[in-house]
Amino acid sequence: MPMAVFNHLPASVLQCLAIFLSIIIEALPFILLGAILSGFIEVYLTPALVQRFLPKHRFPRILFGTFIGFVFPSCECGIVPIVNRFLEKKVPSYTAIPFLATAPIINPIVLFATFSAFGNSWRFVFLRLFGAIIVAVSLGILLGFLVDENITKENAKPQHYHDYSDKKLYQKIFYALAHAVDELFDTGRYLIFGSLVAAAMQIYVPTRILTTIGHSPLTAILIMMLLAFILSLCSEADAFIGTSLLATFGVAPVVAFLLIGPMVDIKNLMMMKNVFKSKFIVQFVGTSSLVIIIYCLIVGVI
Repeated sequence: MPMAVFNHLPASVLQCLAIFLSIIIEALPFILLGAILSGFIEVYLTPALVQRFLPKHRFPRILFGTFIGFVFPSCECGIVPIVNRFLEKKVPSYTAIPFLATAPIINPIVLFATFSAFGNSWRFVFLRLFGAIIVAVSLGILLGFLVDENITKENAKPQHYHDYSDKKLYQKIFYALAHAVDELFDTGRYLIFGSLVAAAMQIYVPTRILTTIGHSPLTAILIMMLLAFILSLCSEADAFIGTSLLATFGVAPVVAFLLIGPMVDIKNLMMMKNVFKSKFIVQFVGTSSLVIIIYCLIVGVI
């Protein structure tokens, strides 16, 4: 009986549901990992510990946040709860946000996937790596020197600190997992809604329209950035889609596709909206997009 209901649905709806489920299945392990990491950060990372390891001055702190993704990788599907927890632990926003921008890109898994997808070519690995670093440093400078660094919603999460240092090991693990469950359900609803929107846009926004209008370098870059936003791919998989579009669009637009997708896509934007102020989200998207456009225009010339 349930299968008979699906038989009466239009083919486009069935395709949309299939893509929706594939996005959920692809993203859920990383959401779960991000939630678990967030829970253990809540229990084990104290403000005093943060201050001990952070550099003393602002610009080194920006660089610290930019490069820590090499050793503390995370997919963009689970990065928002981790960054939110860092901010609650008094990590400066100009350190946490560069980490949000680069961690899904500069981690070894994504770089190796990029290397493999483009026929064992180091060119796209370095272009992607340097582009992500430039965007992250730009965001850090913006938050560290130019705008208000208070970027989280006041009602997003309680900002008080719980001291777990006197708890036994099994109690700490229990509290960490309890926080992880709360984070998973809190983040998961935005993942579901964002994935549904992304699936619908993939079905009902024909890509042939995008390819026919992407003649100039700037237009091609903008179209590929829009495509990355619509597809909302995981950063471990987007390089394999990017290489299939290389012959149609060229190097610079594909680099833009590889950079903007892990930083700004539909599902990630929904999760960010739960944590960050709308003003900061506009600043984050605008700054990231502008820097990527300029960087990719330069890549297209050299």
